[in-house]
Amino acid sequence: MHFNILNKNDEIVMSLVHYFITEENYTPIVVRGVKDEIWLENLDGPYRIIRINSNYIHNDEQYKFDLFKTKKVVEQIKKKTLSLSMNTLNIFLNLGDNVHLDEEEKNISSMKFSDINEILKDKNIVKVFPNIKNKLIKDKEGIDLIVNVTNDINAKTVEDNKVFTKIFEPKKIIVTPILILLCVLVFISMYIWGNGSEDTFTLLMFGANFRVLVQEGEVWRLITSTFLHIGIIHLLVNMYSLYIIGRQLESLLGKFKFLIVYLGSGLLGSLLSVVVHSTISAGASGAIFGLLGSLLYFGYHYRLYLGNVLRTQVIPVIIVNLLIGFMLPGIDNFAHIGGLVGGYLLTMALGVPGKSKKSDQINGSIVFILLVAFLCYMLFGYLR
Repeated sequence: MHFNILNKNDEIVMSLVHYFITEENYTPIVVRGVKDEIWLENLDGPYRIIRINSNYIHNDEQYKFDLFKTKKVVEQIKKKTLSLSMNTLNIFLNLGDNVHLDEEEKNISSMKFSDINEILKDKNIVKVFPNIKNKLIKDKEGIDLIVNVTNDINAKTVEDNKVFTKIFEPKKIIVTPILILLCVLVFISMYIWGNGSEDTFTLLMFGANFRVLVQEGEVWRLITSTFLHIGIIHLLVNMYSLYIIGRQLESLLGKFKFLIVYLGSGLLGSLLSVVVHSTISAGASGAIFGLLGSLLYFGYHYRLYLGNVLRTQVIPVIIVNLLIGFMLPGIDNFAHIGGLVGGYLLTMALGVPGKSKKSDQINGSIVFILLVAFLCYMLFGYLR
């Protein structure tokens, strides 16, 4: 005797969940207070949110209320993920005959299906997800379906967890302390072999940024200036910032990528600074702003996990410090802006594990190179 432990809707739900998770890289979202609904997200997908609803809805009033609830949940997800818009697909499996799908909220598309074949024949869903024709499980039922779906989703989860663990597990921090030590040693050396960190001649001797000298060929000043600091307060503020931000980002990016972002951001910050200003400048703040730009790009791609950090810490720190830089004299805000942009672009070029596309990395590399080339033209051509 044959018993099917799943009803028809359950089988459709399991097939759809299996497809979206294993083939389209969606992940489940826990939404409180819902029953007989599954919410999936992929912030890089054609639909950022997919909701599969097997609740019975028997009239238009219930359908309108359901849309209202969906909109409220989507608004919460938008806030959490710092998204301006969130294209959502509502899949209904148990709609009454009197329900009309003409009523839709902005950015929320609704579709109804009663069996697997309807899904495979639907032109709209096949256009968005062309693989669904070949990859959607349609020849399994009951225990066979449960076993296939469970095994495949578990395998995908294990694979994703490996990437996630590799990124977020604690690591030994080496590069950040070395950078801090170098800055401190250079600062002390300026008092041993020079006249102190606030003396103009000593600053130039140790490699401060200065347009005339850079134009004469001393381009190394674009990097050496990021290890110099003018006064003990300048040093302490920057080293504390580097200690806090650097340790976090080095753990996320890895030592090699972190060093590239730090030095590349410092270079771009120094370039923009020397193009805009003809005065002496020094400090690690351009490179540190580059770390903030990097954290901004990285956090955006993992904003389901780091969305609160971006919203409450990273973005406010960037805005406040840029505002202070524009209001107070003596702060090289253009170095900050150059570093911020450099860190963002370099992280795009290097890629975020498990998230970045090759096209994004190519675009990040090209834009960074073009920006450096333009600033070099301004410095060595237009301004000479």
